[in-house]
Amino acid sequence: MNTADLGLPVDVPSTALFTDHYELTMLQAALKAGTADRRSVFECFTRRLPEGRRYGVVAGTGRVLDAVENFRFDADVLGFLRERNVVNEETLEWLAAYRFSGDVWGYPEGEVYFPGSPIMRVEGSFAECVLLETVILSILNHDSAIAAAASRMASAAGDRPLIEMGARRTHELAAVAASRAAYVGGFATTSDLAAGFRYGIPTVGTSAHAFTLLHDNERDAFQAQVDSLGRNTTLLVDTYDVTEAVRTAVEVAGPELGAVRIDSGDLLLVAHRVRQQLDELGAVNTKIVVTSDLDEYAIASLAAAPVDAYGVGTQLVTGSGHPTCSMVYKLVARAESADPKAPLVPVAKKSSGGKTSIGGRKWAARRVDDEGIAEAEVIGTGPVPAELADRQLLVELVKGGEVVAREPLDVVRDRHAGARGNLPLSATQLSRGEAVIPTEYVHLRSGS
Repeated sequence: MNTADLGLPVDVPSTALFTDHYELTMLQAALKAGTADRRSVFECFTRRLPEGRRYGVVAGTGRVLDAVENFRFDADVLGFLRERNVVNEETLEWLAAYRFSGDVWGYPEGEVYFPGSPIMRVEGSFAECVLLETVILSILNHDSAIAAAASRMASAAGDRPLIEMGARRTHELAAVAASRAAYVGGFATTSDLAAGFRYGIPTVGTSAHAFTLLHDNERDAFQAQVDSLGRNTTLLVDTYDVTEAVRTAVEVAGPELGAVRIDSGDLLLVAHRVRQQLDELGAVNTKIVVTSDLDEYAIASLAAAPVDAYGVGTQLVTGSGHPTCSMVYKLVARAESADPKAPLVPVAKKSSGGKTSIGGRKWAARRVDDEGIAEAEVIGTGPVPAELADRQLLVELVKGGEVVAREPLDVVRDRHAGARGNLPLSATQLSRGEAVIPTEYVHLRSGS
């Protein structure tokens, strides 16, 4: 797996600089103090869901695994750190040999999560784990936010497919990650060819208003597109007059016309008029695709409209108002000494302002009712209760530095559909509310 699979330019040699300056200065100080080799446990979690959201979606795990594999301090990276005097020579020497050799556990990608869920747990020496904080958080916070928005949109859309088309509304590399996360959340296709190339997501697209404006009239534009792409293409009908455009589209392509796309106006009203017109013209199988700054609320409002697919851009790639999940990466346990056999001691931050953490290496399980519907997220540090033994959520992702849990993106996508389907029905409500199930803690102690 090379860096291109991460959505990186091919000339980026590693992911090692996707980190913050203070990760390296902490490393230098720990090396000098003799504490860098202490066995440590870090956990990634969020203290609360974004306002009004009922559940979160784990996305980006596969990209995290790639990032950990490619976290290498090569000559160019070391030269940059030396030139900027970020750390001393002893630390640079340590970094030159860096390879993550620890273990990573986490919720499987596509699973849902709730406040306090230990979404990812990283175990190893303090030195090797602390360096991964920023890159892990940057991936999980972005991708999970996009996937959560996508999941809400997929719920609102029901059986109608969703097209991801936000590449022009975000950073070019973020666009690729957003396409991947949207696919996990339930989108069917993307307009972004880089996402199709890197992740195998189906790609779609036909034409924009510029293509119509290029030609002397709408008929010539439609004829050129049909001649090139066939009668099953999708014609954009709102450049000038929608009614006239639909009539012209059917005249050019015949009743075999694949679809028309509407990108402006009162979509509910226009969709009904276009459907009636298509049927009257004999194009009863021609589908209607709507775009135009859609979000989950707009999609839900079109549930009664004769719409066959939705294209979503800006609102999706910005997390529909919540572009991050506010996940954090906290040290929750560390060994009493550098001795590999030294016992782990729970540690945690204790502060005001709602940032208190809970110490200890945690497990997580989801309790369900007799019908298999989730009723609580249970988190603990002691023995797992017998009744939850087969409901544990964390799986092994990296063992001894080796990735052991890569999986096809379609498996992740199907997992999310199943996980969302096992939530209480209120999870799909778009009205603002609290987490759809409570988080329960057992055998835990607060930070001190």
